[in-house]
Order: sequence, then structure tokens, then C-alpha cells
Amino acid sequence: MLATLLSQLGLPVLMAILGGALEVLDHPAAKTAAKALGKVETALKNGEITPEKLAEANRHSEKMAELEIESYQENLSEVNKSLRAEIASGDKYVRRMRPTFGYLMAFTWAAQMFGIAYVIIFDTDKAGVVMVAMGNLSAIWAVGLSVLGIYVYKRSEDKRGSVARDVIFWNKNNVS
Repeated sequence: MLATLLSQLGLPVLMAILGGALEVLDHPAAKTAAKALGKVETALKNGEITPEKLAEANRHSEKMAELEIESYQENLSEVNKSLRAEIASGDKYVRRMRPTFGYLMAFTWAAQMFGIAYVIIFDTDKAGVVMVAMGNLSAIWAVGLSVLGIYVYKRSEDKRGSVARDVIFWNKNNVS
């Protein structure tokens, strides 16, 4: 992402932005980096770094951005390939793994919430202990519910895209 930004804005603008942002941080490494960027900025303004060198740095950043984008596209291609294989699989479990995971997560989460509600309403003296225990499980639930959220979001996105793509226009010539 940095290479993409660098290729679009150019080195001087990016150095000014990063230098200003790093200067605000209260950390010795950030302060040192801000000072170093300031020195490079001064060297650019004084002509110590030639326009040719600056143009070469920008070309290099563009190339780095291209490589990063290619890598990202390759990763997406692999993910899409595995998802297509999963959907096309003859094994019913492989095809239904995602919905099954969703149903199990929803069921177990609901069971836990109903259990907590029961304790809070009918056994209030133990509610504090149960809430602490629930807090200890939050990291586990965060992972599972995040995965479920991504499944639901991506599936909804897929459906939205396919609806627009699959519309059939019966009256192409606007004949009434």
C-alpha cells in the first residue's frame, strides 16, 4: 500500500506527510525518523538530490506498487480457486461447511446468551461470576463471530452481484 501511495503522490509529498505524522508521536524512534525525513526533505529543496534521482525513486516505487498488486491478485486468485473447488465438490459436507458453521455458531451463541439471561434473572447472586467467565470467553467468540460475519457479508455481496448480473430484459425495444 505504501508503494502505491508513493507512486501516486511522489516522494516529496509523502515525506512531508510522514515526517509531520511521525513528529507528533511521543517515541524516540518516531522522532529520529521524523528528523531523518526532514534532512532528506531539506536535501531535496537544496538540490542535493537531483530531479533525475527523484524520478528514478518514483519509477522504483511504481514498480514496487505493480509487484505488490500482482502479488495481491495472485493471492485472490488462489482464494477464489479454492472457493470454487469447495462449491463444485461432490462431497455434501464440503459444500455445506460454511452454512453448517454459521448455524452452529448462531446456536451456541444463542444458547450462551439465554444461559446468561437465565442466571441474571433467576440466580442473580452468581451473575457477577458468570459475567467474568463470559468476559474470559470473549476472545474465542470474537474469532468465531468474525469469521461468521465475513461469511455472511461475502455471501450477501455475492447474491447482490448475481441478482444484477442475472436480470433478464424481456422488453429490449421498449415495446409496450
